[in-house]
Amino acid sequence: METLNDIEKAITALTTGELARLRDWFDEFDAKGWDRQFEEDAISGRLKQVSDMAVSEFKQGRYKKI
Repeated sequence: METLNDIEKAITALTTGELARLRDWFDEFDAKGWDRQFEEDAISGRLKQVSDMAVSEFKQGRYKKI
């Protein structure tokens, strides 16, 4: 596995097109990890308290339309 320094050096050598492809790839890679974490949190019940609070405040009319 390359070190972070090696990766940084390689990135600085990329063409504009290659850098755009890397950015697109990383955005998708990062989003998949975020989605996976959200799903795990939802399944484990970690989001239940936040969800219950949001529903309660909505029912009480304590929300702000944006």
